[in-house]
Amino acid sequence: MGESTYRRTVTVADPSALRALAHPLRLQIIGALREDGPQTVGSLSDRLDAAPGSISYHLGTLERHGMVEQAPELARDGRESWWRASAELTTFDPVRLRRDPAQRTAARAMRQAFVQGYAADQLSYLEHEDELDEEWVAAATISDDLAWLTAQQLHELTAELDEVVARWHERSDRERAGAAPVRIIYSAYRRP
Repeated sequence: MGESTYRRTVTVADPSALRALAHPLRLQIIGALREDGPQTVGSLSDRLDAAPGSISYHLGTLERHGMVEQAPELARDGRESWWRASAELTTFDPVRLRRDPAQRTAARAMRQAFVQGYAADQLSYLEHEDELDEEWVAAATISDDLAWLTAQQLHELTAELDEVVARWHERSDRERAGAAPVRIIYSAYRRP
Protein backbone atom coordinates (compact mmCIF):
# COMPACT_ATOMS: atom_id res chain seq x y z
CA MET A 1 0.00 0.00 0.00
CA GLY A 2 2.97 2.34 0.47
CA GLU A 3 2.07 5.88 1.44
CA SER A 4 -0.83 6.40 3.82
CA THR A 5 -4.18 7.62 2.56
CA TYR A 6 -4.75 9.19 5.99
CA ARG A 7 -7.71 11.52 6.11
CA ARG A 8 -9.13 13.59 8.90
CA THR A 9 -12.60 12.01 8.86
CA VAL A 10 -14.33 8.94 7.53
CA THR A 11 -18.11 9.14 7.10
CA VAL A 12 -20.20 6.02 7.57
CA ALA A 13 -23.67 5.41 6.19
CA ASP A 14 -23.58 1.85 4.82
CA PRO A 15 -25.48 -0.49 7.18
CA SER A 16 -22.63 -3.01 7.03
CA ALA A 17 -20.07 -0.38 8.10
CA LEU A 18 -22.40 0.86 10.83
CA ARG A 19 -22.77 -2.70 12.17
CA ALA A 20 -19.00 -3.16 11.99
CA LEU A 21 -18.60 -0.18 14.31
CA ALA A 22 -21.17 -1.57 16.74
CA HIS A 23 -18.60 -4.09 17.99
CA PRO A 24 -16.79 -2.98 21.19
CA LEU A 25 -13.45 -4.61 20.29
CA ARG A 26 -13.44 -2.94 16.88
CA LEU A 27 -14.02 0.41 18.54
CA GLN A 28 -11.15 -0.31 20.94
CA ILE A 29 -8.89 -1.22 18.00
CA ILE A 30 -9.67 2.02 16.18
CA GLY A 31 -9.21 3.97 19.40
CA ALA A 32 -5.84 2.38 20.11
CA LEU A 33 -4.60 3.09 16.58
CA ARG A 34 -5.80 6.69 16.76
CA GLU A 35 -4.31 7.28 20.19
CA ASP A 36 -0.99 5.44 19.88
CA GLY A 37 -0.43 5.43 16.13
CA PRO A 38 0.39 2.41 13.95
CA GLN A 39 0.73 -0.90 15.75
CA THR A 40 1.23 -4.58 15.04
CA VAL A 41 -1.40 -7.23 15.56
CA GLY A 42 0.70 -8.47 18.50
CA SER A 43 0.88 -5.09 20.21
CA LEU A 44 -2.87 -4.57 19.76
CA SER A 45 -3.44 -8.05 21.14
CA ASP A 46 -1.38 -7.25 24.24
CA ARG A 47 -2.89 -3.82 24.77
CA LEU A 48 -6.50 -4.95 24.34
CA ASP A 49 -6.09 -8.37 25.98
CA ALA A 50 -7.53 -10.17 22.95
CA ALA A 51 -6.27 -13.11 20.92
CA PRO A 52 -4.13 -12.19 17.88
CA GLY A 53 -6.50 -14.14 15.61
CA SER A 54 -9.44 -12.11 16.89
CA ILE A 55 -7.53 -8.85 16.38
CA SER A 56 -6.62 -9.88 12.81
CA TYR A 57 -10.22 -10.80 12.03
CA HIS A 58 -11.54 -7.46 13.30
CA LEU A 59 -8.81 -5.52 11.51
CA GLY A 60 -9.88 -7.19 8.27
CA THR A 61 -13.48 -6.15 8.87
CA LEU A 62 -12.44 -2.59 9.66
CA GLU A 63 -10.20 -2.48 6.59
CA ARG A 64 -13.09 -3.52 4.30
CA HIS A 65 -15.00 -0.49 5.56
CA GLY A 66 -12.12 1.99 5.24
CA MET A 67 -11.57 2.45 8.98
CA VAL A 68 -8.02 1.07 9.11
CA GLU A 69 -5.28 0.37 6.59
CA GLN A 70 -2.18 -1.73 6.50
CA ALA A 71 1.18 -0.03 7.06
CA PRO A 72 3.62 -2.48 5.43
CA GLU A 73 6.42 0.08 5.30
CA LEU A 74 6.76 -0.29 9.08
CA ALA A 75 7.26 -4.06 9.03
CA ARG A 76 10.76 -5.37 9.72
CA ASP A 77 10.00 -8.63 7.93
CA GLY A 78 7.20 -10.38 6.04
CA ARG A 79 5.71 -11.92 9.18
CA GLU A 80 5.02 -8.58 10.87
CA SER A 81 1.63 -7.00 10.15
CA TRP A 82 1.36 -3.27 10.93
CA TRP A 83 -1.89 -1.29 10.90
CA ARG A 84 -2.93 2.36 11.24
CA ALA A 85 -6.23 4.19 11.56
CA SER A 86 -7.28 5.64 8.23
CA ALA A 87 -8.89 8.70 9.85
CA GLU A 88 -8.82 10.68 13.06
CA LEU A 89 -12.61 10.92 13.33
CA THR A 90 -15.65 8.92 12.30
CA THR A 91 -18.69 10.95 11.31
CA PHE A 92 -22.27 10.12 10.39
CA ASP A 93 -25.52 11.99 9.75
CA PRO A 94 -28.10 10.75 12.27
CA VAL A 95 -31.02 12.37 10.41
CA ARG A 96 -30.08 10.76 7.11
CA LEU A 97 -29.59 7.40 8.81
CA ARG A 98 -33.14 7.50 10.21
CA ARG A 99 -34.70 7.42 6.75
CA ASP A 100 -33.73 3.86 5.82
CA PRO A 101 -34.81 1.04 8.19
CA ALA A 102 -31.55 -0.93 7.75
CA GLN A 103 -29.43 2.17 8.34
CA ARG A 104 -31.56 3.22 11.32
CA THR A 105 -31.21 -0.14 13.06
CA ALA A 106 -27.46 -0.41 12.37
CA ALA A 107 -26.84 3.22 13.38
CA ARG A 108 -28.68 2.73 16.66
CA ALA A 109 -26.51 -0.31 17.47
CA MET A 110 -23.37 1.65 16.56
CA ARG A 111 -24.34 4.65 18.66
CA GLN A 112 -25.26 2.42 21.61
CA ALA A 113 -21.77 0.86 21.38
CA PHE A 114 -20.28 4.39 21.37
CA VAL A 115 -22.21 5.38 24.51
CA GLN A 116 -21.28 2.14 26.28
CA GLY A 117 -17.64 2.81 25.43
CA TYR A 118 -17.88 6.38 26.72
CA ALA A 119 -19.39 5.16 30.00
CA ALA A 120 -16.71 2.46 30.38
CA ASP A 121 -14.01 5.06 29.69
CA GLN A 122 -15.37 7.43 32.34
CA LEU A 123 -15.71 4.63 34.90
CA SER A 124 -12.12 3.56 34.17
CA TYR A 125 -10.99 7.14 34.75
CA LEU A 126 -12.71 7.20 38.14
CA GLU A 127 -11.16 3.85 39.10
CA HIS A 128 -7.67 5.19 38.30
CA GLU A 129 -8.09 8.81 39.41
CA ASP A 130 -6.11 8.20 42.62
CA GLU A 131 -3.06 7.32 40.48
CA LEU A 132 -3.02 10.76 38.81
CA ASP A 133 -1.25 13.91 39.97
CA GLU A 134 -3.59 16.35 41.69
CA GLU A 135 -3.18 18.90 38.87
CA TRP A 136 -4.76 16.43 36.41
CA VAL A 137 -7.62 15.65 38.79
CA ALA A 138 -8.28 19.36 39.41
CA ALA A 139 -8.26 20.06 35.66
CA ALA A 140 -10.78 17.33 34.79
CA THR A 141 -14.56 17.49 34.88
CA ILE A 142 -17.48 15.14 34.73
CA SER A 143 -20.50 17.35 34.82
CA ASP A 144 -23.97 17.95 33.46
CA ASP A 145 -26.58 20.65 33.22
CA LEU A 146 -30.19 20.95 32.15
CA ALA A 147 -31.25 23.82 29.92
CA TRP A 148 -34.66 24.49 28.35
CA LEU A 149 -33.94 25.11 24.66
CA THR A 150 -35.63 25.05 21.29
CA ALA A 151 -34.42 22.69 18.56
CA GLN A 152 -32.66 25.64 16.91
CA GLN A 153 -30.90 26.58 20.14
CA LEU A 154 -29.81 22.97 20.63
CA HIS A 155 -28.41 23.02 17.09
CA GLU A 156 -26.45 26.20 17.95
CA LEU A 157 -25.16 24.66 21.18
CA THR A 158 -24.02 21.53 19.32
CA ALA A 159 -22.21 23.64 16.70
CA GLU A 160 -20.53 25.65 19.47
CA LEU A 161 -19.40 22.50 21.28
CA ASP A 162 -18.02 21.10 18.01
CA GLU A 163 -16.10 24.35 17.44
CA VAL A 164 -14.62 24.30 20.95
CA VAL A 165 -13.47 20.69 20.61
CA ALA A 166 -12.05 21.34 17.12
CA ARG A 167 -10.12 24.35 18.43
CA TRP A 168 -8.59 22.32 21.27
CA HIS A 169 -7.83 19.44 18.89
CA GLU A 170 -5.85 21.82 16.71
CA ARG A 171 -3.85 22.92 19.77
CA SER A 172 -3.03 19.35 20.76
CA ASP A 173 0.53 18.08 20.30
CA ARG A 174 1.45 14.58 21.42
CA GLU A 175 5.15 15.58 21.41
CA ARG A 176 4.71 18.53 23.81
CA ALA A 177 6.39 18.04 27.18
CA GLY A 178 3.83 17.11 29.80
CA ALA A 179 1.11 16.33 27.25
CA ALA A 180 -1.07 13.29 27.85
CA PRO A 181 -4.13 11.95 26.03
CA VAL A 182 -7.27 13.74 27.21
CA ARG A 183 -10.62 12.20 26.32
CA ILE A 184 -13.29 14.80 25.48
CA ILE A 185 -16.79 13.38 25.77
CA TYR A 186 -19.81 15.60 25.47
CA SER A 187 -23.46 15.19 24.65
CA ALA A 188 -26.34 17.54 24.11
CA TYR A 189 -29.77 16.09 23.38
CA ARG A 190 -33.45 16.58 24.08
CA ARG A 191 -34.60 14.41 26.93
CA PRO A 192 -37.33 12.01 25.80
